[in-house]
Amino acid sequence: MDLQQRITSRRGEFLLFALTPPRLSTAPAAAQEIADVTFERLRPLDLDGLILYDIDDEADRNPAERPFPFLPTMDPGDYLDRHLEAWPTPVVVYRATAKYTEDELRDWIGCQDPATRMTVFVGAPSGEKRVETTLRRAQQLRAEIAPDLLLGAVAIPERHTRKGEEHLRLIAKQEAGCSYFVTQVVYDVNAAKNLVSDYAYECRDRGLDPLPIAFTFSVCGSIKTLEFLRWLGVDVPRWIENDLRHADDTLDASLEHAEATALELIPFCRHLGVPFGLNVESVSIRRVEIEASVRLAERLAGELHRGGPCRR
Repeated sequence: MDLQQRITSRRGEFLLFALTPPRLSTAPAAAQEIADVTFERLRPLDLDGLILYDIDDEADRNPAERPFPFLPTMDPGDYLDRHLEAWPTPVVVYRATAKYTEDELRDWIGCQDPATRMTVFVGAPSGEKRVETTLRRAQQLRAEIAPDLLLGAVAIPERHTRKGEEHLRLIAKQEAGCSYFVTQVVYDVNAAKNLVSDYAYECRDRGLDPLPIAFTFSVCGSIKTLEFLRWLGVDVPRWIENDLRHADDTLDASLEHAEATALELIPFCRHLGVPFGLNVESVSIRRVEIEASVRLAERLAGELHRGGPCRR
């Protein structure tokens, strides 16, 4: 059963791997070399799908100084078409809708093959950012132009902790045509479980079937990376931060925490009947962090094969 079928049938239990395209300044030959290395590195993982992020400058999100400078990256759709066209599974291409005019989005949506492409639309990071196309309008364009193109949306457990209404946002996005959700990086397992629980029971009360939620996990190789996650709005519990700060190997410790969080969410979602996926995010350019992300994906693939419904 392929990724689209697992989503539309609401069975879940899929494994994704998420990447950022190379920097915009990367020469075509170097971009192809990166794509070839990526292909060989990920080929053995038995992935159900690949995610390509659309990176935007999110300075409006947080007035504090950004721990890492913003460096524009290649358009994920262009990178896929020019350098990863042979990738064998469906690919989820993110679109930061505020960056694109309606005509640009209309053209891109109309060129996608729903059999091999999916998308996630992401709205503006704050109300201060200039918006070319609103998230709502982008959702309407997809419905008008390519209703068979599976549309996903972002879920943010931390926002649920702060405001208590993220589950209602998911319902609204579901009613706007979304077929699945992908979370921000999860470090606080209780925040994720609260969101899943509230969403599950809200769906039950409304007579709706819950959509698959892909939980995102990422390894953290340094305290500066941890600070960047915090800048992006990821809540890292104090005890985990303490553990990472004092670990002999921060990278290995973060891998263990990510795996433990996934292992807690898998049976929880199965118990509530909420279909789910696991998404390993690898956005670092450091080889050791990339390889640790691959190891995490290998471990999570094994967990999906054990103790629950058959994935294939």
